[in-house]
Amino acid sequence: MNRWSNCKNILCIRPDNMGDLIMSAPAIRALKETFDANITVLTSSAAQGIAKHIAEVDDVIVYDLPWVKTAGVPDRERFNELTDTLAKKNFDAAIIFTVYSQNPLPAAMLAYLAGVPRILAYCRENPYHLLTDWVPDKEPYQHIKHQVQRDLDLVAVVGATTVNTALGVKVDERLRTGVLAKMLQRGIYINRPWLILHAGVSEKKRMYPNRLWIEAAKQLITNNGYQVLFTGSAAEKELTDILEQQTGPGSFSVAGMFGLDEFIWLVKQSPVLISVNTGTVHIAAAVGTPVVVLYAQTNPQHTPWQVPCKVLQFPVPAHLRSSNEVIAYVNKTLYHVPTGVPGAGDIINAVRELLNRPPGSPSPPSREIPSESQALPAS
Repeated sequence: MNRWSNCKNILCIRPDNMGDLIMSAPAIRALKETFDANITVLTSSAAQGIAKHIAEVDDVIVYDLPWVKTAGVPDRERFNELTDTLAKKNFDAAIIFTVYSQNPLPAAMLAYLAGVPRILAYCRENPYHLLTDWVPDKEPYQHIKHQVQRDLDLVAVVGATTVNTALGVKVDERLRTGVLAKMLQRGIYINRPWLILHAGVSEKKRMYPNRLWIEAAKQLITNNGYQVLFTGSAAEKELTDILEQQTGPGSFSVAGMFGLDEFIWLVKQSPVLISVNTGTVHIAAAVGTPVVVLYAQTNPQHTPWQVPCKVLQFPVPAHLRSSNEVIAYVNKTLYHVPTGVPGAGDIINAVRELLNRPPGSPSPPSREIPSESQALPAS
């Protein structure tokens, strides 16, 4: 008998950014469907907003863990309180979702101290008593899976499966009137074609040059007849204002105008979304919006999942590359051949190709990342 079959109160630890939690959603769905369990997600303040849009999540605990990159300084006293909180919830099991470059053992120790009896994770080293269910981590040295597939394969070890491996976030159609009213107030013609261009990044190394964003936006407006909405958070308004000012008529800086609920609705309505590789790309994939992604060569396993897309890669400057040795290995093996920065024309061609796809055309393979990263050379 599966030792996990009676797990009805499950903790999923995914303490990273919004996009990471979205990519873990199919695996969370597998746990929910297989065990008919109550699912609690422990996540960060950066990702808490999206958690309520994932149908399979029942409860959310928010805490910025000290081994995850955060804007603020972690509070030690609150960390002790977190351990107590988890202990009081009497979880039957915990699953730790990680990127292959992350160490799961700090999260495993947290679950262990909280008395969780079953703990599942990938781990490169022998965790001994910290994990009851240990999956030796072979990424990225033997292969690289898409992050969604990595998470699905992890929970499959304990018998959790689902036939629905698509991303999914809930879209509130009741927001339509309010969002359209904001667009009209901003001067956007809602009955004329428009699309989203999302230039903001969480890390400087993912930045695509402003001059190329501007050139692409001008072409979309002048040659293709689109209005361009420069979206972003309130903190990115300075960037979107600059992009609007330098692009000119037909472009609109709307950073900070929409709450997350409204933004999800807006993304669903866009005929195509143009973005850097950030959480917005995964929202688009979750609502079925085709994506053109200017993809900094950082995490090759985070391309759009099961949605029509064009991935335009560009290199990360040497001085901005991660000092994490696992990521450095990927840089030396996967990204060792120099590549140029895609131009505005490449973006326009990608948009045109997606918009002209025949109805019903298949989406990219679900389990694979771009072909050049399927087999890494031996170190």
